[in-house]
Amino acid sequence: MVDPELVAPNGPPEEALARAVTAALRAPSVFNTQPWHWRLHDGVAELWADRDRQLATVDPDGRLLVLSCGVALHHARIAVAAAGRHPVVTRFPDPGHAGPLAELRIGGPYEPADEERRAYAAIAARHTDRRPYAAETDIPRETLALLRDAAESAGAHLHVLRDDQVPELTVAAAGASMTETADPAYSEELNVWTHRPSPAGDGVPVETAVRPVPRRVPVRDFAPGADGLAPGGGTDRHARYAVVFTDADDVRAWLAAGEATSAVLLAATVHGLATNPVSDVVETPVARDRLAALLARIGHPQLVVRLGRGTPAQPVPRTPRRAGP
Repeated sequence: MVDPELVAPNGPPEEALARAVTAALRAPSVFNTQPWHWRLHDGVAELWADRDRQLATVDPDGRLLVLSCGVALHHARIAVAAAGRHPVVTRFPDPGHAGPLAELRIGGPYEPADEERRAYAAIAARHTDRRPYAAETDIPRETLALLRDAAESAGAHLHVLRDDQVPELTVAAAGASMTETADPAYSEELNVWTHRPSPAGDGVPVETAVRPVPRRVPVRDFAPGADGLAPGGGTDRHARYAVVFTDADDVRAWLAAGEATSAVLLAATVHGLATNPVSDVVETPVARDRLAALLARIGHPQLVVRLGRGTPAQPVPRTPRRAGP
């Protein structure tokens, strides 16, 4: 759980940074690899990409690695703001990109907005729910508009697919699945990250994976042939699918997409929605191109988020987290 009393506004910057980094450990990441490393020194928290945790088959370019780091960065920013201090972020302080992805410092006193306080509380409450969503109610337009605004405020965009666009997403997801599962290297990589030793504090345990069932858009089977989480009776009929996209497609855009993803996930949690980041549809060039077509090629798709109403009475097991930065 994240400490709701982060730090007093006049407390030491080092304490605020340490607690912010602790909050950032709750960030979701591709395959729950948690591919970041924080270095705290001299009043600065440096966010580094941990290339040893990059998925060679799924993420050869490091797109999802950097995006995952962006999620962690936004979590840390929100934690500092909610504590009543101004988060000062320098992204890519090394022009050659050889240094950290970002540097976080503590600025002066800051009056957090209500949505920032709620977003901070949502860090502890948010979790990925891969089960089909069953509720027979649509997500209000006003809520979807707030999610779009959240993405924009973090430097990216969010396109919520119309119903007539969902079949194309289905084709993209099915095609990505066929391509990846046909590759033995993918199966080996998946197995590594779903059968992690308990002390590792990472990966996707089999008990958090969901057994395959018919649904509108297929999701990754994290535990082929194993008994995972019971899927329940949903079909995703009222689920919505949103594409996080950016104007450019470079490492800066990937980091911004991660920050926007965090903003969307936390805002969705605040408004009582279940969420599931979906990365397989950006992991193959063909699937990613289909998503770009759904955007009328005005931007570059970086991730899809599935949104809906979960089943609070049947909580999903938490995925593990590493203990340190």
